[in-house]
Amino acid sequence: MELRDIEIFLTLAEELHFGRTAARLHLSQARVSQAIAQQERRIGGPLFDRSNRRRVRLTPLGVALENDLMPVYATLRDTLERARRSARGIAARLTVGMMPFNGPGLNPLWEAFRTRHPQYELLLRHTSFADPFGALRSGAIDILITWLPVEEPDLTVGPTLFTDPRVLAVSATHDLAGLTSAPVEALADYAHIRVPAGKPEAWEDGYLPFRTPRGHTLDRVQPVTHTDEILHLIGTGEIIHPFPAHVTHYWSMRHIRFLPLPDMAPLTYALVWRTETENDLIRALARTVTGLTPAGHL
Repeated sequence: MELRDIEIFLTLAEELHFGRTAARLHLSQARVSQAIAQQERRIGGPLFDRSNRRRVRLTPLGVALENDLMPVYATLRDTLERARRSARGIAARLTVGMMPFNGPGLNPLWEAFRTRHPQYELLLRHTSFADPFGALRSGAIDILITWLPVEEPDLTVGPTLFTDPRVLAVSATHDLAGLTSAPVEALADYAHIRVPAGKPEAWEDGYLPFRTPRGHTLDRVQPVTHTDEILHLIGTGEIIHPFPAHVTHYWSMRHIRFLPLPDMAPLTYALVWRTETENDLIRALARTVTGLTPAGHL
């Protein structure tokens, strides 16, 4: 079985739909069907149940083949990728997950790292607040840039990148929109987002406190998993939401106003990584951050 045929089989096993599989792999549906039929002839049994025209199912034989092929395919794919990097003179790859919204503002860091370490490939990826440390723990990213505090026993907090004051985002027609700044106690008077359960309490409280300084509880009512959902709910006036002030340099929306929150604690962003995976690449980025300014801030 060739590598492309394995990829077709595994993708169909995930999608369970010939059309979606073809679109995902940029192939014709006939090519997908032909590849699966050839595999079934070689193996001597059906891998998929096609009795339902809208959706196929794996047969027991197909399930067994998927379980056997997944680790083999992952290893082979990683091996080929390492060979391709080596052919380009790249010794290793460092993948950084981003939670702040100021990607362009961090360009001096990325440029400095690439200049100092041309042998390393640097990839930047956005990371969801819905599962803040999942990508680190799964190995999908090597380093996470996130706000503090991070008090996870398996994670190391590295150097600080920057500290930002806070702003409050409200609808342009909101009761607070006419103010020049917003008092932190006003947060308790309006609805807020509710993120999926299971987040570290100290980390969540660091961004959106559970209570105001005077002890008033913030009403978390609107479930969200993505920033676009937050902006939509702000724009419709259903919630208000604090952000780090750097968003005002990158976002310009006529239907949303950003009010300074001078009495709310600022946010500090830092590098975070799994302690057990610390290596030369991670230390190299940490040294680059520390070396940009005496304080290690961008």
